[in-house]
Amino acid sequence: MSSNSENPGLVSGHAQYVKGAAVSAVGSVTGSESWQQSGEQQKEQGVNEMKAAGEARDPQSQGFGKVEELAGKAAGCEGMENEGAASKKE
Repeated sequence: MSSNSENPGLVSGHAQYVKGAAVSAVGSVTGSESWQQSGEQQKEQGVNEMKAAGEARDPQSQGFGKVEELAGKAAGCEGMENEGAASKKE
């Protein structure tokens, strides 16, 4: 049951981070300092949400294994990659 509340935190945290990266990139391209700052804040919120969700879950019973590990490699997210590797160990 706790898996349902924690996994959305990981997913929404990643989504928040990606959104922040996009906003920051738009700010960089357009020279908008406010967009850059907003993007960086969104990225930080995403990281904090992922950390909190990751700390609260048991990778042995709530991880996504190889899929999570590969998604972490593809996204360049070391934490997601490590949690995926930890959750596939049995």
